[in-house]
Amino acid sequence: MIVVVMGVSGCGKTTVGAMLARRQGWQFIDADDHHPAANIAKMSQGIPLQDDDRWPWLAQLNVRLRDVDLQGEHAVLACSALKQRYRDRIAGGLADLRWIFLNGSFALIESRLRDRRDHYMKPGLLRSQFDALEPPVDALELDVAPTPETLLNVIEAHLFTKTDEASLPCRR
Repeated sequence: MIVVVMGVSGCGKTTVGAMLARRQGWQFIDADDHHPAANIAKMSQGIPLQDDDRWPWLAQLNVRLRDVDLQGEHAVLACSALKQRYRDRIAGGLADLRWIFLNGSFALIESRLRDRRDHYMKPGLLRSQFDALEPPVDALELDVAPTPETLLNVIEAHLFTKTDEASLPCRR
């Protein structure tokens, strides 16, 4: 199984994704670590990425995930995956890929970004991410207001148990 934890910058996808991978003993892949230097330079300067900037990065992520899949391993990818065409590029050739969409209010996520240090993604780019976001229809959607531990518990219940989803604190 490959799980993609997605959402705008600052929603907690790296924190929650790393926790899930650690708890399951799976590989953790942070899409931010795979951006080419030119993309990082743009974002560091407050310049939003364009689709042409993203295609090679998304293709590289897909290759990495297909390698994991071919080895019969499991992984968690933390990636913004804001648009359906980006998600399609990531998912190409993968049979068991699950989407977790971390969503929240602009105000909450902006406050988290303002508190974050040493990251190239600047709070000024958050509006462009919200504007670009195409909410997925095939994902478990969770509000990011609860603690990462609470989110992780809901994700694990969704992925690994036959729980009545209507009782989970999330939307599908």
